[in-house]
Amino acid sequence: MEYGLILASGSPRRHEILNQAGLFHRVLTAPADESAVPFPAGHPEQYVMALAELKNRAVARAYPDEAENAVILSADTVVWSPEWGLPLGKPKDRDDAVRMLKALSGKSHEVITGVMLRDGRSGRTSLFSETTEVFFRELGREEILRYVDSGDPMDKAGAYGIQSGACVFVRGIRGDYFNVVGLPVCRVSEELSKLTASGE
Repeated sequence: MEYGLILASGSPRRHEILNQAGLFHRVLTAPADESAVPFPAGHPEQYVMALAELKNRAVARAYPDEAENAVILSADTVVWSPEWGLPLGKPKDRDDAVRMLKALSGKSHEVITGVMLRDGRSGRTSLFSETTEVFFRELGREEILRYVDSGDPMDKAGAYGIQSGACVFVRGIRGDYFNVVGLPVCRVSEELSKLTASGE
């Protein structure tokens, strides 16, 4: 690709995943009112894709010159608890993090990431979601409190990081590991290749 890739996300985990994949990029972010996106009951895929599109368009508007000569990559991840029927975002506080981890203990849940790619040269877009099922073992109250007090879960959807302290909670996964971290990089790479090839 002779022009740039823009990551429209301040997430250090997405930045690191792209670096690991050898996908050179710049990070540009812009304010986006996520509260303007209602949650469609029972459809977390639609929700995360709508948020990814919102963030993508916000960066395109804020940086028109850069966007014209780049592909903008945006993403949003939620943890979906079928039992609750609600997406679990980042915890509001310590009690919220404890509540989320108790809800996930001993059960399976889904991690869903919505992704949007927008080619500034052609205006073509790719909008998709990726789902990974995660299985937690039973968690004791004390280990939940220790983990929450470490501070690790406070900036992560579902109040845990599979790549950090919560790795000992995860009995197994079905799907893309990197999707749980925050970006389904295999699918992103495939879609990026198709999008840029079709624009040549």
